[in-house]
Amino acid sequence: MKNIVSDYEFTSHYITVDSIDISYVKEGNGSKTLLFVHGLSSNADAWSKNIKYLKKKYTCVALDLPGFGKSAKPNVAYTPTFFSEIIITFIKQLKLKNVILVGHSMGGQASIKVAINQPNIIGKLILVAPAGIETFSKEHGTFMKATFTPEFVAGTTNEQIKNNYALNFYKQPKAVDKMIADRIAIKKASDFDAHCKAISKSIAGMLDDPVSDDLEKIQHKTLVLYGENDMLIPNRYFHPELNVVKIGESAKEKIKHSTLVFVEESGHFLQFEQADRVNNLIEDFVEND
Repeated sequence: MKNIVSDYEFTSHYITVDSIDISYVKEGNGSKTLLFVHGLSSNADAWSKNIKYLKKKYTCVALDLPGFGKSAKPNVAYTPTFFSEIIITFIKQLKLKNVILVGHSMGGQASIKVAINQPNIIGKLILVAPAGIETFSKEHGTFMKATFTPEFVAGTTNEQIKNNYALNFYKQPKAVDKMIADRIAIKKASDFDAHCKAISKSIAGMLDDPVSDDLEKIQHKTLVLYGENDMLIPNRYFHPELNVVKIGESAKEKIKHSTLVFVEESGHFLQFEQADRVNNLIEDFVEND
């Protein structure tokens, strides 16, 4: 068996992008398209609560980035620029129109690259707890890359997996049990080693391919969302002097046409933990021209 991923909430489809098999879900048939990009160690199903509601009004598309979920896991450089190129080609091949790009965490950093490098392909940008706003010194980057090796990822115990997921939430919803079970199950997948390499390379990629100095180049109307109780951004170990408010305000200051909202009682995975609130914010932002 190539991979062991339980069924997503919605039907998976497949397309070949730059010789890489990409899995995605597509629901709804609205004139505006919401394209959802997941974060590190995640997949398209992370957006299921958002798609379930937003598909009533919009075309909702969520892809598994290369290296994750049901997509192929090639030996490539997993940088935000690489992901952005996949996203751009994906949009073109599916002929998606009136695209609002919605990126979470690592997917947010990749979405920023799309907005900067191919601005005309999207209409608006939504960043959900985006990576890339917080910056790291060369020494901190070197430490993280040396720590998060493929072997380290592969050796994560079931208890550590559960603890890692808990860090994403203010109050972990019961539905997260399915995500945890999936993460544990993929240890038995034939492409697990390739997945671990993808995670390790993705962490290095975010560090080596920054966006912080280019945020001023974003011309799109941008909605920036952070959970008030985010335990992953900023990094508490390297930046104890920072908090999520300072990170969010930095994003708002640098992105010209941006709106910043902090979602109460929510951690890093706010689109899942506070789905109703995030869905309403997305809908309001999309409709407000």
